[in-house]
Amino acid sequence: MNNETPTNPFDNEELPFFVLINEQQQYSLWPQITAIPAGWAVVHGPQSRADCVKYLEVNWTDMRPASLIRAEAGLR
Repeated sequence: MNNETPTNPFDNEELPFFVLINEQQQYSLWPQITAIPAGWAVVHGPQSRADCVKYLEVNWTDMRPASLIRAEAGLR
């Protein structure tokens, strides 16, 4: 097995991560060393990647964007 550190920070489990959320209530797992993109806000972290994944498993229970949820409910 290869013990090299991944070159992609999104794959590096040794880095601290954030959980981000956007206005559509969609989440993203984001390495702390990478700039947070416009339109996203930190809701958890920095923590280990594993801890952030656990947060996502508990809190992101509906993968649909908020606009789709509203549309399906007949709201605007």
